[in-house]
Amino acid sequence: MGAGVAGWSLWEARSFQRSFHHLNILPDGMEPMRILNISDIHLMPGDEKKVEFLRDLADLKPDAVFLTGDQLSSTKSLPSLLRALQPLNGIPGAFVFGSHDYHAPVWKNPLSYVLPFLGGPEKDPEDLPHAAMAEAFRDFGWTDMRNTRSSIQVNNQKIQLVGVDDPHIDLDEYPAPKEQEGFTIGLTHAPYARVLNAMEADSVTLALAGHTHGGQVCVPGYGALITNCDLDTAHVAGVFGWPAIAQEKTMTVAISRGLGTSPYAPFRLACRPEVQIIDLA
Repeated sequence: MGAGVAGWSLWEARSFQRSFHHLNILPDGMEPMRILNISDIHLMPGDEKKVEFLRDLADLKPDAVFLTGDQLSSTKSLPSLLRALQPLNGIPGAFVFGSHDYHAPVWKNPLSYVLPFLGGPEKDPEDLPHAAMAEAFRDFGWTDMRNTRSSIQVNNQKIQLVGVDDPHIDLDEYPAPKEQEGFTIGLTHAPYARVLNAMEADSVTLALAGHTHGGQVCVPGYGALITNCDLDTAHVAGVFGWPAIAQEKTMTVAISRGLGTSPYAPFRLACRPEVQIIDLA
């Protein structure tokens, strides 16, 4: 039985899924639009199935593309990543980074996510080509949203943006408050409560994130055991209202389970990899 579960979890990690969500959250007068939340690609050399899955997303005719971090897992993967995203080149969009855009993964005991006393990595990680990746994304027409505010035009409609660099490694510096009107999207890699609270207080309408991998290894019938951040497991992935404990939810949060895994833990269980396709109306 153990061999069967192991084999299934390796297969599931390569069973990429398109997850569709319909949200009625646009202000009156705005036209409907389709956006993508692409997170945790963790691209490795030879990930051709993942490359083709990403290239095929253009067939969905998205109006905007948002990348929420952890695109790479190897110093050699940037050319393949850009080839994977090339069909989306020129579509309005924005990006933030996660820790695995700056540093490659290193081996650590997978149980340390649940039992921190088992310790972390024993060697320093390699630097990833994050500057070249950011430049390439900007050349695609996508806005760098690390610790800043901006706006983009989508179908001749203005969308306000606010974003932070990765809170998981304490790179987040939330931009100073600014009076703004209209529909606002917030971008973060790791959905720490401090960031979601800041976005909600900032009148963000929709916050997009990744990082959690949806728990990656879940118990069928129960769900995730960990989130790898300070959210509870009920909010490990999917679409939900925020603040989590308030009766009145004023912001919508969409956390993607992501497409990839660490190369040192290349499995998923009851937690298929995904890209979120969000139809806004």
